[in-house]
Amino acid sequence: MLTPQIKQRILAAMRAQQTLERDILKVVLGDLQMGATRKGADLTEEEEQKIIKAMVKSMHETLAAAPDAPEVPKFKQELVILESLLPQSLSAEQVLAALGPAADAIRAAPSDGAATGVAMKAQQTLERDI
Repeated sequence: MLTPQIKQRILAAMRAQQTLERDILKVVLGDLQMGATRKGADLTEEEEQKIIKAMVKSMHETLAAAPDAPEVPKFKQELVILESLLPQSLSAEQVLAALGPAADAIRAAPSDGAATGVAMKAQQTLERDI
């Protein structure tokens, strides 16, 4: 659950007098609490992430609509804070590095579906080894 983590970050931002981070985290917390109220139960982590992803998407749309607005630097800082709440995905380079040992088997697969299966098996093997 992200809510306890967000509350801790709000307190840390308050202590550090980081008003921008404190304020955007309070907005996120409010949206998560509103979602829980509408649901009538606590949100799952996936539901929390969905709400935060919607906020990130909205921020990207705002930046695209007004690239010259004086608030752009503030919006970009808020976007970094919002994205820090979401799980990080691998870059294309990281995926290639992780699948490197299985690259020949992936290329030799007879179809895209088979190649995907080989890649998934290699990824599962990596996760087990970690």
